[in-house]
Formats: sequence, structure tokens, C-alpha cells
Amino acid sequence: MTSQTTIDTTGSGGEAPAAPSDATPAKGLRGHPWLTLITVAVGVMMVALDGTIVAIANPAIQRDLGATFAEVQWITNGYFLALAVSLITAGKLGDRFGHRQTFLIGVVGFAAASGAIGLSSSIALVVTFRVLQGLFGALLMPAALGLLRATFPAEKLNMAIGIWGMVIGASTAGGPILGGVLVEHVNWQSVFFINVPVGILAVVLGVVILLDHRAENAPRSFDVLGIALLSAAMFCLVWALIKAPEWGWGDGRTWAFIAASAVGFALFAFWETKVKEPLIPLGLFRSVPLSAGVVLMVLMAIAFMGGLFFVTFYLQNVHGMGPIDAGLHLLPLTGMMIVGSPLAGAMITKFGPRVPLAGGMALTAIAMYGMSTLETDTGSGTMSVWFALLGLGLAPVMVGATEVIVGNAPMELSGVAGGLQQAAMQIGGSLGTAVLGAVMASKVDSDLVGNWKDAGLPQLTPDQLDQAAEAVQVGVAPVAKGTPEPIAAKITEVAHDTFISGMSLASLVAAGVAAVAVLVAFLTKRGANAEAGAGVGHL
Repeated sequence: MTSQTTIDTTGSGGEAPAAPSDATPAKGLRGHPWLTLITVAVGVMMVALDGTIVAIANPAIQRDLGATFAEVQWITNGYFLALAVSLITAGKLGDRFGHRQTFLIGVVGFAAASGAIGLSSSIALVVTFRVLQGLFGALLMPAALGLLRATFPAEKLNMAIGIWGMVIGASTAGGPILGGVLVEHVNWQSVFFINVPVGILAVVLGVVILLDHRAENAPRSFDVLGIALLSAAMFCLVWALIKAPEWGWGDGRTWAFIAASAVGFALFAFWETKVKEPLIPLGLFRSVPLSAGVVLMVLMAIAFMGGLFFVTFYLQNVHGMGPIDAGLHLLPLTGMMIVGSPLAGAMITKFGPRVPLAGGMALTAIAMYGMSTLETDTGSGTMSVWFALLGLGLAPVMVGATEVIVGNAPMELSGVAGGLQQAAMQIGGSLGTAVLGAVMASKVDSDLVGNWKDAGLPQLTPDQLDQAAEAVQVGVAPVAKGTPEPIAAKITEVAHDTFISGMSLASLVAAGVAAVAVLVAFLTKRGANAEAGAGVGHL
């Protein structure tokens, strides 16, 4: 029996697939829904935290290990590349072997790789273990969603996903704060060592609490060629997005990888129609709500991750804040995601996902528009309003889009659905950083020469102009040593004004993306197959 036979291809509900084969009431701690949520949240927190916490440690790693800027970039790029490429395949492994096992393996591997990074004495070892972190992180993220789907009854699932989303949002936004404290008061190794005790806690809780769930129609074989084609296509796409800022969007290499990615996805789609047990049954995407949920997650990540990328430079390089102070200024964003995610889960349970999702993306669009109005002298109060509004808008989208994707997939494909959700977020984040980065670079290149000339500053050579534009794109004033104070002040003013104009345009583009997402949100609906996990465990 193929997994395609139980897919609701219409999005209208249909007959729910069979409940898990082990759907017997749990006794004691084992399989308790809320304890399961706490357990998977501890594991997921490590992965989300490491997506942003390392950025603060990079300068210290560069100094300590004598690494080049390009090598340090791979500390982040290697992690995200491995994570994005592996998520869907890792979700399939969970569907095949059980989400409990893959979650525990992911946690152990992630914690071990983290400890190895802290003990590394070369940048090559750091990058290697970061790639391993990404691979093991890909194992535990979809497994966490699969465990929640199988453990919680339908009427409680949105609240669980709300808290799960809260943990991811808070960990992602809180990474720079914790990273700044650890790097400033301990050392850069502590950023990675902290995952070891957290991982041990997650493993202990997992062994005691997590209950294995296997759907009756779980896959029994592997689509090896499908895995290879999808991985190659994802690699080429993410690689192109990572390298585009360096190569340029007009460079042949960028488009060669994009073309290779398109060919890879086309071959993958063709093969999936031929194999008996496909990695991703294409009938899954005939569910309009599920497809809309995937698109919505991509658009949300473009607006959120791309927009937030420039805010950190704005706070640190334009306002002159340190890493900890900058992180504290983002607390309204983190706080509203923490408060808003469970509330969003309750709203979605009561009213369905369409209105909360559309409302959330509308608030996100308004917040991004507000961020386009920030100036060099904008006060903390005004910034906090826009950051808080952004967090309030993101919360229902993080929760609702996840429920729409996972809830509209059959139980036996819950791991693949979780992988799709996370892969959509990773690709959206990479796409947002690349595209909005290109918008910023283009605006800086077009404005810098005129602003420089209008300020009466000495004319720059083409090489000097390129170097100055590169610095201005991250809010840094290209002031050479020994520059007289009046000239240095003019250069700083020009650099910051030019950066603000670029950030403003990038924020407006992000607001436009969020506005499009409002329309996509109206195509979503409550998960047609969410009841598959109901009755497992106890409340």
C-alpha cells in the first residue's frame, strides 16, 4: 500500500487517515502531551538559538583562530545549508523509524557537535562541526512536530504549536542577547558548550517521557534517488542565495546554480510520479491549504528574517549600541512573540486560521512600513512600538502556518510535513536576506556618490567607492585613520543617511511581501487531518 492512498488531495477534509497503530492511552509520564511538549521544546530551543547566537561570537572566533572573513561566514552558512538541505529527508526518516528515535539521535548529535566546536582549535574544524550541527538539527526539528501531532488531540494541537512557536521565536530573537553575555563575560566557546547540558536534559526527558508513534501507513522503503535529487536541488538554490551578495545577481555563476536548482526540482517532481513510495507524494500539494501554508511560511520568513537582518546593523552601527544593548532593544519583539504565540493558538482553535493569519501578516506589513520610517536619531520608544507590532504580527503566522501544513498532511507524512514547514522557513530566511540585501546594495550604490558629493567630501576612486559602499551597506562609516574630526563627522553623516535610505527601501519591499502574504492567508483552512493523532496520550 502506498502512502498516496490516504492523502486528502482536495483540501476539503475527506475521511481522516487511520490513527497511529499505538494509539492506546498513555500511563504515567510516558506520552503525556504537555510533558512531551516541554521535552521537544528543550531540544528545539538549541537549534533555534544556534541560528542567531553564533553571529555575536563570530568576531571573537575570527580573532582567536586567525580566520578570514570568508571563513567566518561559513560558520553560519555551513549550518544553514546543512539544515535546509536535510530537513525534508530527516522528516521522512522520522516517519519511517519513529519520531522519538530520530529526535533523540538529533539531540545527542547536536549536543556532541556543539561540544566538539568548543574544543576545536582551527576554523576548518569549527565549520565541519557546524555542518554536523545542521544535519543533526534537521533530524530533531521535524521529529518534534511529528511528536506533537501524534500526541495532542486536535482541539489542543494549536495551543501546543503556539507554545512550540513561542520557543522558536524567543530563542531566535534571544540568541544575540545570550551570545553577547557569554562572549563578553566568558568566552566564545561557551556559546557552544551551553548546548551540552541542555542536550543532556533533553535526552533524559526524552528517554523518560517520549512515546514512540508509528502510523499504520508509515513508509517501508526509501526513495533514494528522490532524496538525492531533492538534496541537490535544495543545495543549488540555497548556495545561490548565500553567494549572490558576493557574486552579484547579474553574475553567471548565480544564475547557473539557480538554473541547476530548477532542473533538479523538475527531475525530482518527475521521479516522484514514478516511484512506489515517494519522498514527497505530489498529491500532498493538491491540498490548497497545505500549499498556501508553505508559501505563507516562505513569505513570512522573507519579511521577518530579511528585515531583522538590517535592524541589527542599524542598532549597533548607526546607534552605536553594543551587542547586549542591541539585543535588549529587541526585547519588545521577543516579548510579543512569547505572549502572542499561545494566544494565537487559542484564537486559531476557536476561529480557524484564516483571519488570525491574515491579521498577523497585515500587522507584519504595518510594522515593516513603520521600520522604513526609522531615522538616525529615532528614539527607543518609537523603535519599540514597531518591534512589538512585528512580534505581535509574526506570532499567529508562526503558529497558524505550521498547523495548516502539518494538520493538512496525513499522519504517516507528519515528519515530511514538519520538514516542509522548516525548509520553507529556512529558504524564506535565506531568500529574504539575499533579495533585501540586493535591494540595500543597489540603493546604496545609487545614492552614495551623490550624497558624498553633496557633502563636499573629496572625490573617491572607483576602488575606494566600492570599499566605502561595502561598509555603508552594514551601517559602518568608512573613516580612515587620521581623518580630521570635521571631515570624519561629515563622512559618518553621509554613511548613516545612505544606509538609512537603503534600509528604508528594503523595509518597504518586506512590507510589500507581507501584504501579498495577507492574500495567501485567505487560502488556508483548518487542518483536515488533524484528528489523526487525537486520543493518543492524556491531558
